[in-house]
Amino acid sequence: MTTSPYDAYRPPDGDRRRKRRRGGGRRGGRGGRGWMNRGADGGREMPMVEDVEFTSYYGRPIVKAPPWGDEIGAYLFLGGLAGGSALLGLGGQLTDRPALRRNTRLTSLVALGAGTLALVEDLGRPERFLNMMRTVKITSPMSLGSWILGGFGSGAGVVAVLEVDRLTGERIPLGPLEPLRRVLEAVETPLALTSVLFATPLASYTGVLLGATAVPTWNAAGRNGLPVVFAASACVAAGGTAMVTTPVAQAGPARLFALAGTAAELVAMKAMKDRMHPVEVEPMETGEPGRKLHRAEVLTIAGGVATAALEVGVRLLDRKGRGGAGRTALRVGLQVASAAAGAALAAASAYTRFGMLEAGIESTKDPRHVVEPQRDRLAARQAAGITHDSITTIG
Repeated sequence: MTTSPYDAYRPPDGDRRRKRRRGGGRRGGRGGRGWMNRGADGGREMPMVEDVEFTSYYGRPIVKAPPWGDEIGAYLFLGGLAGGSALLGLGGQLTDRPALRRNTRLTSLVALGAGTLALVEDLGRPERFLNMMRTVKITSPMSLGSWILGGFGSGAGVVAVLEVDRLTGERIPLGPLEPLRRVLEAVETPLALTSVLFATPLASYTGVLLGATAVPTWNAAGRNGLPVVFAASACVAAGGTAMVTTPVAQAGPARLFALAGTAAELVAMKAMKDRMHPVEVEPMETGEPGRKLHRAEVLTIAGGVATAALEVGVRLLDRKGRGGAGRTALRVGLQVASAAAGAALAAASAYTRFGMLEAGIESTKDPRHVVEPQRDRLAARQAAGITHDSITTIG
């Protein structure tokens, strides 16, 4: 006679014989097979298994983790840096700060190129990126993102080439295309405005893209403000990088840009976490993703405080006038402080992007991150009397 682990759920033979004698056998009772359909009280079905807490089938993940690695993390950061730098480049042009305009435009081009290479590397074959440009699908963040990237690059690339031409003293040999230089200079401002038009979507669409997935933490964050967090993080990255590459005297807009981004990111991140389910937030606060996001917060606060102090120091120096060995040493010190604060802010933005990427992937490993928020949302809707949709009418 063979045995099975499920034999423990079978009622004892004596109980089954007594039920048959009472009329619960094959021919007894109203339902025929009464001993199979009735429990101990004779009125309900007998439970075949004990009451257990559901997680998933054999404890396996419910949602498949996306195969995204460091290349996508780099793309998230570099895309934000490119978009924010384009905004600062236009600001440098409008406020007549040539060093700020030049450095941010070149930063934007380098970040755009490196980010595109990282994206193509993750795709595996370059033609996959080109295939995304074959059609426009309004409902697909990935399709729109490809066109945003292309539209941004058309404007940012040309104005960056103009800056390179100026750096060489307009000595780039164009041959018979020499008149093209004057044409490009004439359309410089419209091209800069074109890149700025796509800059904000470029910096934030990746938050929409992550939120459109079924990954628990990304989906919840996307519904509750992740695009705003990414847009603010882009300001932090662009402002910090400009503070590193631009002289203090011309980096005023970059400091203000970084300070605005710092405040917005801290507020948006806290508001996003407060609106999310605690289980969905858990991967953002534990393990390696939690450590990365904690470093991002610390560096953001430290960089923001240092930038605010630096702005006060620069204003005091300008008010007292320039000249003298003491003031020269002070300007050098301010430049070093500017580079340190800017590097901290840029690193904070990178940690934010990589931390959010890894937190989402981590959330797919435990079925609890999927099941518990769904159950709590269902219970909340039922408690509120919302029963007209398919979510709450499942028995």
